Amino acid sequence: MIDRYSHPEISAIWELENKFKIWTDIEIYACEARANRGEVPKEDLETIKQKAKFNVDEILEIESKVHHDVIAYLTNLNSYIGPAGRHVHFGLTSSDVGDTALCVQMVQAMDLLIQRTETLLETTKQKAKEYKDLPCIGRSHGIHAEPMTLGLKFALFYAEMTRNLERMKDAREQVAVGKLSGAVGTYSNIDLEIEEYVLNKLGLKVDPIATQVISRDRHAFYMSVLGVVAASLDRIATEIRLLQKTEGREVEEPFAKGQKGSSAMPHKRNPVVCERISGISRVIRSNVNVGLQNVGLWHERDISHSSAERIVLPDSTIALDYILEKMNFVLKGLHVYPDATERTLNVTRGLIFSQKVLLWLIEKGGITREDAYLIVQENAMAVWADQSKNLRDLLKQDPRCSKILKDSDLDEIFQIKPYLERIPLIFKRLGITD
Repeated sequence: MIDRYSHPEISAIWELENKFKIWTDIEIYACEARANRGEVPKEDLETIKQKAKFNVDEILEIESKVHHDVIAYLTNLNSYIGPAGRHVHFGLTSSDVGDTALCVQMVQAMDLLIQRTETLLETTKQKAKEYKDLPCIGRSHGIHAEPMTLGLKFALFYAEMTRNLERMKDAREQVAVGKLSGAVGTYSNIDLEIEEYVLNKLGLKVDPIATQVISRDRHAFYMSVLGVVAASLDRIATEIRLLQKTEGREVEEPFAKGQKGSSAMPHKRNPVVCERISGISRVIRSNVNVGLQNVGLWHERDISHSSAERIVLPDSTIALDYILEKMNFVLKGLHVYPDATERTLNVTRGLIFSQKVLLWLIEKGGITREDAYLIVQENAMAVWADQSKNLRDLLKQDPRCSKILKDSDLDEIFQIKPYLERIPLIFKRLGITD
């Protein structure tokens, strides 16, 4: 991922320095396990532990000649260890080291993503509580529907991100495995006890069965979860972008002092961070397909997955870390304009109460739903057609309605408060309490 969209902590996980460090840990732990079994002299083990080191530039120089990264790494490692290096990588294949280390990196990355998500969840919960009672218009198909509250929108996002957090934990569990089972997974040159020892040291579980590699359905699930989380962030960002449109401007992402919105138009305050979140989300979701394509490898393994994973796993985790942090930034500093939410509620001049009128006509007048619908719709269409008209006045003038609903009935119907009475129950179900 380019530096523009990268945070140092998660980027460091995917640096060669960290990868080779994990490889070195695996090789040392394997030697320790063999030493415990009497297969490696203790003095050789001490030499390995004391002298085992690597140099990234030297490894890359060797790889330019041998065209094999694990061989280049082992050559460099053993140049520092000396004769005791004969015990290193004994009975292992390249994927035992590479695949296991990749899972460690994926776990490390997911741990950071989980932390970001937990922070965002707390921010989202606070916004839900803060605006729990602030009326705003709800929309379907982009058209004004019925009143709700702004806090309910945040509560919805909170619930979705809570599910995402559980998905992320599941994805972490799926990839928190390793294998040291040899060329085709048969343990032909290594004992299961050595694998168990090494993976326990790394904090991984043993993959019960593997080929030369860990099966890529695990990685595909991991990538899919990243894609789902990214989609949720896009959903939140899109909602903010829509609410920030000039016509309503009910909310607005932070706009810093000295920030400029347009090279041509000095008045502009654009939702650029939310647009960035939406754009980067598309990249992450596109990468999910690569993870799915990597599941089907030839026989016990080919390396068609390897090159792709070197791109999509770092890029996707780094990019998701970035937009999680940016979404938290947006929500924490979000500008909310209650006067605008109130003004927007009244834009359609009473049309948002149409369902209440419909139900009252049915219940109080004893007429059919079809007849009640026709009365309300005809008056509603007249309001749509004429900006000077409002639904309540037209209903009062319509004898079909006025003979059923009195002025006091309309007073009761055309109130926002009843629409919001059950919102506390929704919050209670979500566990969002004051």
